[in-house]
Amino acid sequence: MTLAQAKRGQNVEVVAIANDTVRAQAIRFGIAVGARIECAEKLPAGPVIVAKGRQEIAIGRRLAENIEVKPA
Repeated sequence: MTLAQAKRGQNVEVVAIANDTVRAQAIRFGIAVGARIECAEKLPAGPVIVAKGRQEIAIGRRLAENIEVKPA
C-alpha cells in the first residue's frame, strides 16, 4: 500500500520509495526506507499529514502516492 492509502491514526513503516526524485524529496522531510511514521491526518484531496516523533509534516498527495508502506 502507499502512504496516500494509509488510514488516519495508522502507524506504518516505509518499505520503498519509487524513484530518485521522490526519494530526495522524502529525505528532506526525514523520511527514508525503514522509517516508522504515523498517518496523523488526511485532508480530502489534499496533503497527508504524518507524525514522526514530535514533528508533524504535510506531504503532498502525489508524493505520498509514491511512498510504499506497510503496517508497523
